[in-house]
Amino acid sequence: MTTLTSVRPAVPLHRLDVPAPSILPFAVGSFDTIGPMSRADFPHRHTFHEIVYVTGGTGTHVVDLVPRPLRPPHLFFVAPGQVHFWHRARELTGWVVLFNDDFLLAHPEDRDTVRELSACTRLRPTAEAAPGLTGVVAELRREYAEQGEGFIPVLQAYLHVLILRAARLAASVTDVVVDVEPDLGPTAAIAQRFARLLDRPTDPVERTVGAYAAHLGVSVGHLNHAVKTATGRTPGRIIRQAQVVEAKRLLAGSDLTVRQVADRVGFGDPAYFCRFFRRETGSTPGEYRRDIHAKHHDGRALSIDVPRERP
Repeated sequence: MTTLTSVRPAVPLHRLDVPAPSILPFAVGSFDTIGPMSRADFPHRHTFHEIVYVTGGTGTHVVDLVPRPLRPPHLFFVAPGQVHFWHRARELTGWVVLFNDDFLLAHPEDRDTVRELSACTRLRPTAEAAPGLTGVVAELRREYAEQGEGFIPVLQAYLHVLILRAARLAASVTDVVVDVEPDLGPTAAIAQRFARLLDRPTDPVERTVGAYAAHLGVSVGHLNHAVKTATGRTPGRIIRQAQVVEAKRLLAGSDLTVRQVADRVGFGDPAYFCRFFRRETGSTPGEYRRDIHAKHHDGRALSIDVPRERP
């Protein structure tokens, strides 16, 4: 049995606690059985993946400051590192599935699928699709509760089916394009490993192209080629975008000073960070924080969009 706990860094960080090394980090249950943090009304993030299948209730699920009003049945994917919370949620019913990357080893291609699904805002099952999703979640719950012989591979298989069905649903609403079974060559594999490093909530790697290349065991030139080929963008540009997104998360969801935010996202000089942030977003960190807080209090839509591309 895994449990959900919280620690208190700048933005509260939730982890899955695993009591024995033989049990992979995984949990499934209702909002009540998973616990109050499954419907937390304060900004927080995870070190793990979360799938939420809401079958009833009202309110808004806010992911990276983008409000997603509940219209059950509603499916949500939350990736490691994303900041989210529930706003004015009432009478939530449904199911929560928690797992980390280790639990996807049987189907490693799912790691990128669930990351892409976390960007999909309109995963609302049709009347035809809802019973199938409910059935898959029911089987996950049964296997997890009974924990019979060989239950881990069975859980992994049902989770794979749930992810595949969600990917089909995402494709049907054209909100994001998801490769269900990507055929990765070595170049694309390097690019995806680089992307996963950037997704870590507490990234131990220095935020430079050289540091990421060393961590991945490739040359800077090879990393540049792999990422540019796979994404059309340079690793440096992607790192800068990740720094802006993380800075926005911290400015909006914590009481850290601008100097502390600068340090958290890899800038030793807060003045340089302020110039960088203004160049990328059009506003200073202080202006961004004031604007976000004003929007939050008057109920207007919030957004933490990735910085726009420049030639």
